[in-house]
Amino acid sequence: MIRQAKGKTPRRPPPKKPSNNQKDPVGVYCRVRPLGADDEECCIEVISNTTIQLHAPDGLKANRNGEYKETQYSFKKVFGIKTSQRELFEDVAKPLVEDLIHCKNGLLFTYGVTGSGKTHTMTGSPGQGGLLPRSLDMIFNSIGPYQAKRYVFKPDDKNGMEVQNQVDALLDRQKRDSQTTVPKTPTTRRIDPEFADMISPEEACKADGVDEDSSYSVFVSYIEIYNNYIYDLLEETPFDPIKPKWNGAGTPLRNNIEFIPPQSKILREDQNHNMYVAGCTEVEVKSTEEAFEVFWRGQKKRRIANTQLNRESSRSHSVFIVKLAQAPLDADGDNVLQDKNQVNVSQLCLVDLAGSERTSRTRAEGSRLREAGNINQSLMTLRTCIEVLRENQMCGTNKMVPYRDSKVTHLFKNYFDGEGKVRMVVCVNPKADDYEETLLVMRFAEMTQEVEVARPVDRPICGFAAGRRQRNQAFKEELTRRLEERGGPVDGEFPTVLNQLLQSFPPLPPCEISGPNDDVTLPRLIEALEKRHKIRQMMIEEYNKTANMLKSVLQEQDSNILSKENFIQEQRGRLGEKDKMIQNQKNEIDRLEKKSKMLEYKIDILQKTTNIYEEDKRSLQQELESREQRLQRELSEKRRMESRMQGMVTDAKLKWEKECERRVNAKQLEMQNKLWVKDEKLKQLKAIVTEGKTENRQPQRPSREKDKVPPKRSASPSPVPTGPPVRPLHRRSHSAGGERWVDHKPTSNVDLDTVLKPNIPNAIKVNAPNEKALSKCDRYVLTHQEVASDGEIQTKLIKGEVFKTRGGGQSVQFTDIETLKQENPVAASRKRRSSETDPDGEPMEGDWTDVETRCSVAVEMRAGSNLGPGYQHHGYPKRRKP
Repeated sequence: MIRQAKGKTPRRPPPKKPSNNQKDPVGVYCRVRPLGADDEECCIEVISNTTIQLHAPDGLKANRNGEYKETQYSFKKVFGIKTSQRELFEDVAKPLVEDLIHCKNGLLFTYGVTGSGKTHTMTGSPGQGGLLPRSLDMIFNSIGPYQAKRYVFKPDDKNGMEVQNQVDALLDRQKRDSQTTVPKTPTTRRIDPEFADMISPEEACKADGVDEDSSYSVFVSYIEIYNNYIYDLLEETPFDPIKPKWNGAGTPLRNNIEFIPPQSKILREDQNHNMYVAGCTEVEVKSTEEAFEVFWRGQKKRRIANTQLNRESSRSHSVFIVKLAQAPLDADGDNVLQDKNQVNVSQLCLVDLAGSERTSRTRAEGSRLREAGNINQSLMTLRTCIEVLRENQMCGTNKMVPYRDSKVTHLFKNYFDGEGKVRMVVCVNPKADDYEETLLVMRFAEMTQEVEVARPVDRPICGFAAGRRQRNQAFKEELTRRLEERGGPVDGEFPTVLNQLLQSFPPLPPCEISGPNDDVTLPRLIEALEKRHKIRQMMIEEYNKTANMLKSVLQEQDSNILSKENFIQEQRGRLGEKDKMIQNQKNEIDRLEKKSKMLEYKIDILQKTTNIYEEDKRSLQQELESREQRLQRELSEKRRMESRMQGMVTDAKLKWEKECERRVNAKQLEMQNKLWVKDEKLKQLKAIVTEGKTENRQPQRPSREKDKVPPKRSASPSPVPTGPPVRPLHRRSHSAGGERWVDHKPTSNVDLDTVLKPNIPNAIKVNAPNEKALSKCDRYVLTHQEVASDGEIQTKLIKGEVFKTRGGGQSVQFTDIETLKQENPVAASRKRRSSETDPDGEPMEGDWTDVETRCSVAVEMRAGSNLGPGYQHHGYPKRRKP
């Protein structure tokens, strides 16, 4: 027995990738179905063969500008309402079928809202076959003459394929024929009317470049993913044998049949890290009709399950998997090569995803609401995987793609990792009711086509010479022709070598011997046998001659074929180089186009940014001009104010000069009055001493006073004669240097940080005058700060003497003022008026707080009074000369 060989599911070499690292984007197509009624509102418009436009229906809100929001979406190709099923197949599924025959995998799935035409696109109807029946028809049209006999390829239940020898395959076929439960597929069987005439003969197509030196077998499986569970739709025993079943009420169950819920399947990973459904039924089919019949058998089972379990078919994902096993023929071109490394299995997955719609719109409740949530969750997981793949490729990140969150994404994760091409057909319904759902579908499709999938590598080619099948067929035909020329065919389809030999020999004579003396029969028999021997020798010689001649012819043909094959291989190599060059040029063109689009996009952004900056520049220039004008006005106003202040300073200077002159005269008059008072006291004292002598004499002024002209009366108020200060006899002498000061500095004063500061030794520093401090001192100084006319702070030290009053309190009489002022040597000197005067030059009443006025009054603090910072001021006019 020949050793069985086990095939592997095609996969990329694990660590290695193609040297050019080429990637292809996910091909996303859009198909628009016709409206159900002519009066329905449409929200989709086909702009071109690659672009569609969505506009919001009248019932939705408008955007900020008061206009309806219109969005455009681009696809690899857009199929309008007039597109036929054949045109859709030619552009979408045909390249995937060609890749399947050339040992490459493919994934095709339809996506859209419920009622958008996904099932019609995938399955079709009689006369309008969809992508699935057309793909099956193309496969069998291409590999029909090169199919292996049934059971030559056999699944190993581990996502691999075993190759059996002819004897084991024959035993399996006899076992299948003996089983009556397995339906046969004769050529004259009745075709199910549900899938009859799916494809017309004139629409049939086949792939080019099929390897004639390989043998093929097709296996199909059909699964359903519902509520994130996987079910096999091709299991043979979905029901128990028909028998009455009764419930507790004594009534038979529905249809008198007990329905057995299907068992869910699990996903596993094979030795090549490819995902597959463990325990899934794989049926070997030999024709399009047989494969489509298997598909409809699964569809009927799905309908029964939906009816029995009270669920909707649009709430589950259906996956139809087509596996193509192929292995090269041996050197003789007669049997399949028993080499496991030369067996390849490629598969094409056709997926009809569940409808994408919101649960609030379906108004589902209970179990329907839960199953709708599971479907939306699986579709959301698919979107999340696409988003993460897109982010990893565009941003260079390495985030983990959550394939395992859903059975759909987990099953097809190998395709997104580079195991084959991925294509998606987005089906949309243009009616206005599906606008919001269609908008979400469009956003997902736009994101999906930005994902790139690694291009699958080519499979290794068998090292045998090409044309083995043709040479074997030619040899059989030549042998049959030679045998027919010899004796012609006997009763049968093809003559055998034994029949040809029997017809070539002469007939034997009668072999009956009449008696012991019969000398005729034996010599006649010997003669006939000798003739046969001669004929046999002649035939052997002729056979050897013919074999040698045929061998030489075959050798010559082999040499010619080898030379031609070498030439073809050389041309194919050149063609491959040209193809690579063309592909590189196409890739370069695509890259430049993408770069051009990106640069155009950046130019648009820069243009918009430039416009914004230009507007900002114009606004800033206008603001700058307005500020310059304002500054010019302020400068002119400042110059006017300076000239005005110069005039005011000049006027104030003249007034202060007059005031100073007046005050000097008043001071002189005051001193004269004091001298006169002293003279009068002396006279009175003298008169008391000499009272007896001069009782009747009247006091007179000194002669020096009589001769003087009385000075002009001062404008300052004369002191009040009541309550004169009492000078104590115990006051210290001024010459002894024992004066004590009360240094009054209010808390509101500002520290000016000047170099020269007044320093009064032996002083009591207070923030507010009090009786205790004044009783211990005989001098008082007040530090007063004010703002000068030039804006600088000037400090005035107002000095006075402390006296005891007749009421027992303390009084202060101001006698002197010192002014400390900081000046800027550059700025012009300004002098502030310290008091206001009336037009006649006299100080105005009520301005006793002016510095000059304060010098002519006394401050009294009564004994026992609780005075704070707001102590009482009593102004006593100074005494004037009568």
